Amino acid sequence: MLTNHLDFRLEPQIQKLYAEHKKRSEKIDWGYHEFLPWDKAQDFRRVPWDSSQVTLPANIITAVETALLTEVNLPWFTSHLDQTFKGPLTVVRDFVHTWTAEEDQHSNLLETYLLITRSVDPKRLHQLHKQTVESGYSPDYTTPFETMVYTTMQELATMAFYTNVAKVARKHDSELSTLLLRLSKDETLHYAFYRDVIKFHLQLEPNYCYYLGHVIRNFQMPGAVMPDFDDRMAIIAKEANYGPLEYFDQVLEVIIDYWDIENLRPIAPEAEAARVDILKYRDRMKKVRDRFYKKNK
Repeated sequence: MLTNHLDFRLEPQIQKLYAEHKKRSEKIDWGYHEFLPWDKAQDFRRVPWDSSQVTLPANIITAVETALLTEVNLPWFTSHLDQTFKGPLTVVRDFVHTWTAEEDQHSNLLETYLLITRSVDPKRLHQLHKQTVESGYSPDYTTPFETMVYTTMQELATMAFYTNVAKVARKHDSELSTLLLRLSKDETLHYAFYRDVIKFHLQLEPNYCYYLGHVIRNFQMPGAVMPDFDDRMAIIAKEANYGPLEYFDQVLEVIIDYWDIENLRPIAPEAEAARVDILKYRDRMKKVRDRFYKKNK
């Protein structure tokens, strides 16, 4: 039988996952004020912003600003998750509330960092922030299982993004690198929860493969609603260590392997066809990746 609802029989396992998440997150609990270079702060009224005050390379600023404009979509995404996960598995909604509380300070950290270090024009940043939130965000996935798959991939992609950009930022600003890695740790814990909820469902019922394919083949970050998103991602791919190649190696391959899609055996013909399509999609992407590496040796 094909269903895109979460299975209530898995509630004990998911309850355990949630309890483990709470323990792990409490051990590394933090406040965004701990990671900011407050000694660099100046009053914009007394010392107006000027482009000569910028010390970071443009590519790093673009990456951090893009991360911020992704994180400010939290109210829209939380609302979507809260509505989507209404049902018998209350533990999932409990996790979403915890996730929201932990994600809530990410945009505060990134925005305050950019302002304190005078890396951006504060008026321009304010307008971008307002425009992005005002545009709203409505995910394409409205069913519980598909939404869970999407959120898993989003968290892993965000984790990889922060980790990769932190490596590039380190030689320019070690404090920035540290705070990006701090955010990456949060994303790692969030990813682990969503990822394992999906794995439990696939182990219980391989026919869930039917709903994996659409999300995996059409994945796009929620930040796509921000102005100039494609231009931003092109800069980040070229100069800030996160693009299609990194997405394939650090997100797509990782999640397909973890969910063991190659060895799942759905009974429903539609589900098996979807599973095969996922693997074909992975193989096509791998060929593109390999050709690129070979060309640029």
